[in-house]
Amino acid sequence: MDLHEETIQGLHAKLAQREVSSEEVTRHLLDRISQLNQELNAYITVTEEEALAQAREADQRLANGDATSPLCGVPMAIKDVMNTRGVRTTCASRMLEHFVPPFDATAVRKLREAGAVFLGKTNMDEFAMGSSTEHSLFGPCRNPHDPERVAGGSSGGSACAVAADLCMAATGSDTGGSIRQPAAYCGVVGMRPTYGRVSRFGLVAFASSLDQIGPITKDV
Repeated sequence: MDLHEETIQGLHAKLAQREVSSEEVTRHLLDRISQLNQELNAYITVTEEEALAQAREADQRLANGDATSPLCGVPMAIKDVMNTRGVRTTCASRMLEHFVPPFDATAVRKLREAGAVFLGKTNMDEFAMGSSTEHSLFGPCRNPHDPERVAGGSSGGSACAVAADLCMAATGSDTGGSIRQPAAYCGVVGMRPTYGRVSRFGLVAFASSLDQIGPITKDV
C-alpha cells in the first residue's frame, strides 16, 4: 500500500513503530496536492511550511514516547470555515478572502494539541451555504472519481481531499447534510456528531442552532 492510501489507524501503527516518519508522509502528501489540486480544487490554501514544522514536532514526540494520541503525526485537512490561528480562513468568500484569525477554533486547537498535522484549508460552498461546492470564490471542487461531477457540499473540498488521498482525514461542518452528503458523493465516511458534542467555538456560523463539526475519513 502506498503511503497516501493509508487510513488513520494504519498510519498510526507505522508511525508508532517508527516504520515511517510524519515528515516523510507529509512531504509525500504535499507532493500529491501539488500534482492533483489544480484539477480537483480541493484545497483553497496549502500550508506547506506549517505542515512540515508540525510533522517534525510530531516526530519528536513519537521518538520521545510521549505521543499517546492516535492522531499524532497524521496529516489532515481543515474545512475553510473553521478558524486557524495565523492561517487565512476565507469561508470561500470574497468578504473574508484575506482574513487571518488570531485564534484557533476549539476543535482545531484540540487537534493541534493531539499532534495532528494540518496540510491546509479545504474548498467549500461560500459560507457553507450549498450542496455541491460549486459556489466558491475559488472555483468549484471536482469529484475525484469523475471530475465532470460535483463533490457534494458544503464540505466538498474535505470529502474530495480524503477520497483523492490528499490527506488522511479532514474536518467538515454539517447543518443540513454538509458532511454526510459530500462523503456519500465521494465514497468516504462522514459523521455528524450529536449537536453539542463538539464545540462550535471558532466555526463561522451558518445556523448556530444546527451547525456541527465532524470528521470525514477513509473508513469507520
